[in-house]
Amino acid sequence: MAMEEQRAGSRVSRPENRLVRRGFTDPARAVRLLEGPGLEGLADDPLLLDALGATADPDLALLGLARLLEAADAADRHTLRDTLTTSKPLRDRLLGVLGVSTALGDHLARHPHDWHVLVTFELRDMHPGPEDFRRALTEGVRTGDRGPADALRVAYRRCLLAIAARDLTGTTDLAQTAAELADLAGATLQTALDLAAEHDPEAAAACRLAVIGMGKCGGRELNYVSDVDVVFVAEPREGVGEQEALKAATRLAAALTRLCADTTGEGTIWPVDANLRPEGRNGPLVRTLASHLAYYQRWAKTWEFQALLKARPVAGDAELGTAYVEALAPMVWQAAAREKFVADVQQMRRRVVDSIPVTELDRQLKLGPGGLRDVEFSVQLLQLVHGRTDPALRSGNTLEALAALSRGGYVGRADAASLDAAYRFLRSLEHRIQLYRLRRTHLMPTGAEDLRRLARSLAALINDDTRADPVAALHREWKRHAVEVRRLHEKLFYRPLLDAVAELPPGATGLTPEAARARLEALGYADPAAALRHISALASGVSRKAAIQRTLLPVLLGWFAESADPDAGLLNFRQVSDALGRTPWYLRLLRDESAAAEQLARVLSAGRLAPDLLLRAPEAVAMLGDPQGLEPRGRAALEGEIRAAVGRAGSTAAAVASARSVRRRELFRTAAADVLGRLGEDPAEALDTAGEALTALNAATLGGALRACVAGWEAEHGDLPTRIAVIAMGRFGGHELGYGSDADVLFVHEPLLGSLEEEAARAAQAVCHELRTQLGAPSTEPPLLVDADLRPEGRSGPLVRTLASYAAYYRRWSHAWESQALLRAEPVAGDEELGTRFRRLIDPLRYPGTGVPERDLVEIRRIKARIEAERLPRGADPTTHTKIGRGGLADVEWTVQLLQLQYGHGVPALRTTRTRAALAAAVEAGLVEPEDAEVLDTAWVLASRVRAAVMLVRGRPGDSFPGEARELAGVARYLGYGSGHSGELLDDYRRITRRARAVVVRLFYGSD
Repeated sequence: MAMEEQRAGSRVSRPENRLVRRGFTDPARAVRLLEGPGLEGLADDPLLLDALGATADPDLALLGLARLLEAADAADRHTLRDTLTTSKPLRDRLLGVLGVSTALGDHLARHPHDWHVLVTFELRDMHPGPEDFRRALTEGVRTGDRGPADALRVAYRRCLLAIAARDLTGTTDLAQTAAELADLAGATLQTALDLAAEHDPEAAAACRLAVIGMGKCGGRELNYVSDVDVVFVAEPREGVGEQEALKAATRLAAALTRLCADTTGEGTIWPVDANLRPEGRNGPLVRTLASHLAYYQRWAKTWEFQALLKARPVAGDAELGTAYVEALAPMVWQAAAREKFVADVQQMRRRVVDSIPVTELDRQLKLGPGGLRDVEFSVQLLQLVHGRTDPALRSGNTLEALAALSRGGYVGRADAASLDAAYRFLRSLEHRIQLYRLRRTHLMPTGAEDLRRLARSLAALINDDTRADPVAALHREWKRHAVEVRRLHEKLFYRPLLDAVAELPPGATGLTPEAARARLEALGYADPAAALRHISALASGVSRKAAIQRTLLPVLLGWFAESADPDAGLLNFRQVSDALGRTPWYLRLLRDESAAAEQLARVLSAGRLAPDLLLRAPEAVAMLGDPQGLEPRGRAALEGEIRAAVGRAGSTAAAVASARSVRRRELFRTAAADVLGRLGEDPAEALDTAGEALTALNAATLGGALRACVAGWEAEHGDLPTRIAVIAMGRFGGHELGYGSDADVLFVHEPLLGSLEEEAARAAQAVCHELRTQLGAPSTEPPLLVDADLRPEGRSGPLVRTLASYAAYYRRWSHAWESQALLRAEPVAGDEELGTRFRRLIDPLRYPGTGVPERDLVEIRRIKARIEAERLPRGADPTTHTKIGRGGLADVEWTVQLLQLQYGHGVPALRTTRTRAALAAAVEAGLVEPEDAEVLDTAWVLASRVRAAVMLVRGRPGDSFPGEARELAGVARYLGYGSGHSGELLDDYRRITRRARAVVVRLFYGSD
C-alpha cells in the first residue's frame, strides 16, 4: 500500500499533471513553452501558474505570453517578467486578455511594448472617456514609425487592449465597456477626420462637417467588432457656395471612411457604414441640414425614424451635430402617430428573422428568436409610443431606456429586470465570441474548444456551476435567457395594460389610462377605449376565471395585434369567455393547452365567419384542444351522425334543425382548420380539401333533411308514393363548394309501382319544397340555400320532375348551355339507384359522341360573351372580379367544360365533375399545353381562394375584393401576404388572371 501511494504521489508531482489540474488541455506543449525562451525560471512560479489556470483558455494565454516575451527586447522582457511576478492586477489583466483573444495576442506579438497600456490606462483613469481616447490616438499617430493609416490602427488596437483588459477582469461592466467602445469609435472617427483635413486643407476650409453616430455607436453600446453606422451632415463656411461645400465635405467623408475601413498591414479598424442616410446607398453621402430635414418631413419611412432614436454627434463640428439632432428629434417622437406605425416596425422585425439562413437560426445571438434584437425592438417600440409625452424615455441606449420605461411604469419592474439581465448576458456572450479573432459575428461557435473558452470566460455570469461541464452550463444559461427574452418580447406591450385597469398596490406605478390607450392605438387597436373595457372585464375580480385570463391575456393581446382586426379578436374572446367562463373544461383548456389558446386567438381575430359560428355554440372551442379536432370528417361519418340526430327529433322542423346544428359545427371545424393552415401545406391542396369537406357536409345535410321531410309527410299522409333523388349541380357537383356557396341541385322522382303519377308529383313537390323551406328558414343556425334554378325551364318549370320527364325534355328541348351545366351533375342524396339512372340518362348529353356542333359552339361563346358584358355588377372592376372578371373562375371553367363537351366521349378521364381534374386530364390527352394548363390552374385556385377569404373575413359571400382596408388586409393575410402587402396581393391577382385571360382567348374563343 505504501508503495502504491508513493507511485501515485510521483505521478501527481509531474509538471503535466500540475498543469492539467489548472485547466490546461495540452500540458506537454505547455511544459515546452514554460521551459522555452522568455519564460525560463517561471515554470515553478505558483502565482503565475494559478493566474494562467484562472483564464478562459490557459493554453492560449500561455502561448500568447510566450510570444510576447519572445518578441520583447531584453530590457522590456525583464520589466515584464518582474511586473508579472509582483503585480497581480497587471498579471490578471494581461493573462485575461491573452486567454480570450488570439487577435490581441497577435497584436502584442507585433507590438510587444503595448503591454504597458494595461498599466498606464489603469493608473490614469479607471473609466477613460472620448478625450482620453482621442489623446491616445493622436499621440499614437504622431509618434508612430509608420504611415498615418497604420499608426492609427496600431493606436486603436492599443486602446482596445486596455478596454478588453478592464472588461475581462470585471473592472467595468457591460454597459461601461460598450460605452467605452463607442467613445473609442468616436475618437477614431475624429482622428481620421483630422487626418483627412490635413491631407485636404482646401476641403476643410470650405465646409463644416459633422459625423452623426447611429445604431450602437450612437447609443454608446457598441460591440468589440461592428460596422460603425454614421450619417454625414455639412454646411458651407462663410463665402462658400453650397454645392462647392458639399463636394468638399464628400471628399472628407470619403477619406475618413477609407482610413477606417481600408485594409493595410495592420488590418482594418472597422467599416464605416453610411447606409442609414436618406435614400440609403442611392442617396448622396453628405447632405446639408436643410436637405436632411426636407427628406425626413416628406419621404422617410417608419424604420428611418426608429433608427434616428440613437442619433448622436460623435465627431466633426459639434455645433452642427447638435443642431442636426435637435432639429430631427421632434419628428422622431411623432413617428408613432404615423399610419401603420407598429405594423411597419413588427414587419421589419419579421423580415429580419425570415432572412436568417435556416442553418444559422439556432445559433443567432442577435437576430434569432429570443436574441438581442428582440430586446432592442421591444424597447425602441415602447420608447416611440410613449416618448411622445414622456421625455424621460428619450435615450438612445437600450439599457438606460429600459430602466426609464420601468421607472415610468411602462414595463413591469420584474420584466425589466429579467430583460436587463438577459440583455447583459447575451451582449457579454457576443463580446467574448468577437474578441477571439476580432471578427464581426453573432453566431454561437460549434467547436468544443471555443465553447469551453466561452463558458470559462463567462463563469461569473452563469448561474450553474461550470466546473463539471462548462459547455453544458453555458448552453443552459444561454437558452434560459433566450426563452425569457422571447417570452417577455411577446408580452411586454400587454402586461402593463392589465395594470392600467387594475387596482395597484400603494406606491406601485403603472400606465395612465391615456398611456394605455396610446399603446393600444399604436398596436393596431382601432377603438382603444373599448379594448380597455374588454381587458378590464376579462381581468378583474378574484375568480379562477379572472386569474387564468390575467395570465393569458398578455399573450392573447399580442396574437390579436398581429391580426388584421385586433378589436374583433378581443371582443370575440370576451364573448366566448362570458359564455364558457364557468365551464371547468374551458378554463383547463386556457390554462394547460397553450397551443389551443393560440389557435383560439388566431381564429377569433381572423374574420367574422368562424367566430360567428363559434359564438352560436361556444362549446366547439373544445375542438381546438384535441390534436385531431380540426381534421375534416368523412361523408359516411357525417351522414351517420345526422341520420341519428334526425331520427331522435320529434318533428320535421326539429329534425332539420338538428341537421343544421351539425352542419354549423362542422362548418366551424373546416373554417377554423382553414384559417389555421391545417388543411394542407400547398394552397391548392388546402382548397381541394376544403371543397371536399364542404361538399360532404352539404350532401349529408341534404340527405338528413330529405329523410326528415319524407318522415314528416308520411306522418301526415301515409307512405310516400314516390322515390326522390337529389342531384348536385355547379360547384356542389364539382366538389368545389366555398363557404358562401348555395347548394345548386336538381330534384328527380319516380312514382312507386301502382302509384298515381299526379299524386306522386304532388307528394314529391311538397317534400322538396319543405326541404328548401326548412333548410333556408331563419334560425340561429346558418342557412343552407337550396337553388334549383338549373332545372328544365328554370324557375318557370316544376321544382321536381320524373326521370321520364327529364328524358323527354332533354331529348326535345335541351340547349347547349344545359348540356354544359350537366357536366357537373352528380347524385348526392335520396334514392341511390334513381340517382345512378339519372346519371346514365345525361351522359350522352354532356359527353356527345359527335363533339360540339358548330352552331352549339357559337351559342356557347355567345352566351359567355353576353354574361361578361351584362352580368358584371355596376361599378365592379373586371380585373378583380373573381367570378366573371377577366381570367376568373368562369373563364377557366367554361374553357375546361368546352374541352369536356368536345372530347369527353373519347377521353374517359375528362368525364369528371371536378375542374382541376378535368384540366389535368386534358393535358394528359394532349389537348392543352402543360404551360397553358398551369396558368389556368393557378388563376382558378387563386380566384377560389380569394372568394373563400372574403367569406371567412366578412362573414358573407362576395366575388370582389373588399373595399374596406381592414377587410382587405384580412383577405391578404389569409392568402399569405404580410401586413401592409394588400396592394401586392392585388397586383399579383391582376398579373396572374391577365395571363389566364390570354390563354382563355386562344383556347375558348379560338383567337390569337
